[in-house]
Amino acid sequence: MSSKSHHKVIILGSGPAGLTAAIYTGRANLSPLLIHGPLPGGQLTTTTEVENFPGFPEGVMGPDLMQLMEKQAGRFGTSIQMDTISAADISKRPFTLTGSNAVYTCDALIIATGATPKLLGLPCERTLMGYGVSTCATCDGAFFRDRIIVVNGGGDSACEEANFLTRFGKKVYLVHRRDQLRASKIMQERVMKNPKIEIVWNSQIVDIKGSKEAGVSAITIKDTKTGQTRDLACDAVFIAIGHSPNSSLFKGQLRMDENGYIVPEPNSAKTDKPGVFVCGDVQDHVFRQAITAAGSGCMAAIECERWLESQE
Repeated sequence: MSSKSHHKVIILGSGPAGLTAAIYTGRANLSPLLIHGPLPGGQLTTTTEVENFPGFPEGVMGPDLMQLMEKQAGRFGTSIQMDTISAADISKRPFTLTGSNAVYTCDALIIATGATPKLLGLPCERTLMGYGVSTCATCDGAFFRDRIIVVNGGGDSACEEANFLTRFGKKVYLVHRRDQLRASKIMQERVMKNPKIEIVWNSQIVDIKGSKEAGVSAITIKDTKTGQTRDLACDAVFIAIGHSPNSSLFKGQLRMDENGYIVPEPNSAKTDKPGVFVCGDVQDHVFRQAITAAGSGCMAAIECERWLESQE
């Protein structure tokens, strides 16, 4: 290990939650260190235009928004480190984070590591992500007005997104690999009653056709019973098979729900470990929006500042 460094506050994660926490703790003269994860800027760096973040009436590109937030955090004294944290010990203070480049210690820790959308594992998914392929109907649905939309999945999230997307698309196909949905009964009923939704049963997406220039043009689906394949024309594909919270570093050290999301105290960003705070998608499996992540980052920073004051 090349070096050791100590900081009053370390922020893990560089999405909207982490950078907002950095702005607030920086303005509080706490000189925070923000450590980039494997995807600097978080999920927004994989999107194209963001139309629903306040303050940008004409929209803003996801990577540009994150660069602006990072610049703002730097203005208030945030140090930014590129490193991959492989171990965390929060059993005692100072807390210790072991990275590839250094060992970091801190008096307070803000976890903003986010969540990773589960994908189908097709090479074309990442190529076309933001160009007709998406994992967020709320973020991108409005781009596909009067278009043909495909939603992949069979749980509550997929059914909810399919219903939501009928506000924009002229037709929504819900592609599911089984012959019955996994969603709750009420969500199933809403899908079945929606005249714009057609369920494609016993089907698996094996290819997405298109290009960054032209967008998505079709999907190739395979019948899970017969093995036969066919193409289905469409303009967008929304993958809705769930998210995985990036919380493995803290497994067994912090209270989590059955899916691995860190559980904060009610109406708070405090965890069950004093001095450790959480914000963004690693604790939010409901909204998963840039603006809600930023709001929770603000909460974490303010509570962190007050907690540090109380320790002094």
